[in-house]
Amino acid sequence: MGIDFVDGLARFGDAPALLTRSGETISYRELSRRVDAFALSLGPKKRLLALEAAHSEHMVVAYLGALRGGHAVALVSAEDGAEGVRRFQPELFYRSVDGRWRLDAAEEEPGAASLHPDLALLLKTSGSTGIGKGVRLSRQAVASNASAIAAYLGLVGSDRAALILPLHYCYGLSVLNAHLAVGASVWLSDRSIVSAGFLPGLKESGATNLSGVPYSFELLDRIGFRTESFPALRLMTVAGGRLAAEMLRSYARHMERQGGHFFAMYGQTEATARMAYLPPDMALAHPDCIGVAIPGGELAIVDEQGRSVDAWGQTGELVFRGPNVMMGYAETRDDLARGAELSELATGDLAERDPRGLFRVVGRKSRMSKIAGIRLGHDALEAGLAAQGIGAAVVGDDERVVAVFASAHSARHVRDALAQVAGLTRTQADAVRVAALPRLASGKVDLKALACHLTPEPPSEAADVRQAFAEAFYPYPVEDGDSFARLGGDSLRYVQLYAALERRLGRLPEDWERLTIADLAARQPKSRKEQRSVGLDILIRALAITLVVIHHATLWPIPGGSAVMMVMIGYGLARFQKEALLERDMGRFFRPLVPVLAPYFLIVGLYSLAWGEVPWASILLAGNLGFADPANHSMLPYLYWFIEAYAQTLLVFAALFLLAPLRRLAMRDAFMAGCVMLGGALLLRFAQPVLWPIGPRAIFSLPWVLHLAMLGWCVASADTLGKRLTIVAVAAMAVPLLAYGGGNWTGSWVRYGLVFAAVAGLAFLPRRIPLPNGLAGAALAIAAAGYHIYLFHRFVPETILAPIAPTVPGPAFALLAILGGLLCGLVAFRFQQIVVRRGSRRSFSGAAASHRRMPAVAS
Repeated sequence: MGIDFVDGLARFGDAPALLTRSGETISYRELSRRVDAFALSLGPKKRLLALEAAHSEHMVVAYLGALRGGHAVALVSAEDGAEGVRRFQPELFYRSVDGRWRLDAAEEEPGAASLHPDLALLLKTSGSTGIGKGVRLSRQAVASNASAIAAYLGLVGSDRAALILPLHYCYGLSVLNAHLAVGASVWLSDRSIVSAGFLPGLKESGATNLSGVPYSFELLDRIGFRTESFPALRLMTVAGGRLAAEMLRSYARHMERQGGHFFAMYGQTEATARMAYLPPDMALAHPDCIGVAIPGGELAIVDEQGRSVDAWGQTGELVFRGPNVMMGYAETRDDLARGAELSELATGDLAERDPRGLFRVVGRKSRMSKIAGIRLGHDALEAGLAAQGIGAAVVGDDERVVAVFASAHSARHVRDALAQVAGLTRTQADAVRVAALPRLASGKVDLKALACHLTPEPPSEAADVRQAFAEAFYPYPVEDGDSFARLGGDSLRYVQLYAALERRLGRLPEDWERLTIADLAARQPKSRKEQRSVGLDILIRALAITLVVIHHATLWPIPGGSAVMMVMIGYGLARFQKEALLERDMGRFFRPLVPVLAPYFLIVGLYSLAWGEVPWASILLAGNLGFADPANHSMLPYLYWFIEAYAQTLLVFAALFLLAPLRRLAMRDAFMAGCVMLGGALLLRFAQPVLWPIGPRAIFSLPWVLHLAMLGWCVASADTLGKRLTIVAVAAMAVPLLAYGGGNWTGSWVRYGLVFAAVAGLAFLPRRIPLPNGLAGAALAIAAAGYHIYLFHRFVPETILAPIAPTVPGPAFALLAILGGLLCGLVAFRFQQIVVRRGSRRSFSGAAASHRRMPAVAS
């Protein structure tokens, strides 16, 4: 039997067939000529060609040429190479060696079985690694499946496929086959989805069709695919696994808005590629269905005795009948001589049919556990977790099930959710966080690689360090595989945890915030005798809060401490929360507000009791906006404007990063995005007196200080010398204007002079500053307690020292106010640590017991 998309290439003439990685366009006429030439080079006797499945026109020519010459092709990945097919004794190898494609003949083995006349393709089973099973596909199967796919997708000659899938994977090969069947063109992309040039390359290619596996769509979401415009794109397809219902709906809606279609499809290598598809008009209402059989095929459900299950809603094994069913499996060369052995394909998937005739896969026969008499389908458990917003791969045996995940959830939360979904106890369910789920070349999760997590590991040695993390992030649970960055740490927790870890471990590495708890615990503690050094940002925070206390206790014109603290807010956002902003994970981004607002609202409550009135402006975090006044008790004293400005700054950053253009810019260059935000903030600052004339109270408002946070973002994002020079130059130009516009008095110049010093220091000074042990300890303590010092330092002169104020000389009173204010904040912070430690230790003890029962594997 002939194969239409192979034998009829020339009929499409000069229409483009392939767009290569080098930018060359190969017409159908030229492709047909090259295919004929390659077919002749293989000779008349039917042979097995082992072909490296690279995204190259040479590979496509060889594939089509072998089929046109009546030969059989065994597709192998570059990773597997010849070893993956050696047991089938291929006569020929065609592969890239040192950048050049080469056809090599193997030594003919005596007695090697002849190939069956119908055999066209030998593919490795989908989802297998290493050698895997061989799937024998006939010429009829390859031809019929290409025609069926082209038919239900409505492919036409003007279409152009973006081929991003591996060609040794049946899905990727089917994209090539189906488009060639109608005279459409194929862009052979060599770019990873997450590479910087992928989206521009996709746009320049003029691709109308894009196909991917579920993981491809996760990556597309990560790079902001749906925020870009692709005018030519009319068709997207997904196969190779279950795409989460909400994501499927999102892409279906996106394509609907673009005037295109989104097809969810179902298939297996054993059926050449496709068996079913979900019509696009049903995607929104039935995202959990695989749909209907492809043209020329038939789906059925059978029970354990092989009897047909006709009633809808009943579960059984899904069976497919059609011309694209494989001839059978192959383990050795002798198997390649056998003819077709199957008339239908038992898929191994459990499915049901709904009243509309749509089929739904509910699990896999081989992915089952039976625990305490309960039969559990791993696919169903994954779906149950997904319904709770947890993306995980579930593996298990008849003793327990384990959810392996890479999201920001805690392992305890995922374990509890798994136990609840499965109806098991917590001793029968576990959860393990990994850096990333291992995947096969097809994009599917490598379940075999995850099976190692079923074997318990010894308990972690990280108890002491984990306790420090537990205290810093209380009430959120922590695990050995967590890091400061993964837990969504912020600048406040950074300082507190930095101080706690330095006490336990001595000097920390510069990238400690990205090391796991287990990695940190494994570090050898440094000698206490060696000279200590303090992180530059820690030192700046300590100096800034000390200046705030001094400014409030004296008449000296040094009002720069709070301004520098605003710079450090932006600096911390860029260092610790940029990822949450880019991923639009606003729950994680706003998490730092909880430890900030809890003591703030305690103070609001105290003032409410003292005044007998509720300062609603402060409760709404809007007291600094100019419409309230402490005199009439509608807001707290102006001292607390900083907390309101901090909360408002977070809101502004969140709103800005919800804008797709800025988010895309930040993905490419966070520094440039910061410069754009800084420019807008500076315009707002200088326009405020005209647009929002609120008089002297303007100095407490967000427009007056937002640019300081943007400066901090920029200096934290300046990762090259040129960028550091740029931001310092911008600060040098802006500071005189800001000082002049801020009243042109000594305090204004001091304020912005300190801001410039902070920016320049962060840009060019060493990341760590050596200090005597005593000063280093004091700096760490003050920085860690900085927020509490800010909140409580004025209680000392205004309440505790107030009765003796008339009898104490001014300088002495100021000194007492400064030292007392610092001490008061340190005591408040220490009290909070004691409370948190008791709570975290109860939580930590429960977690440790869980670890002893069922240890998680840190990855």
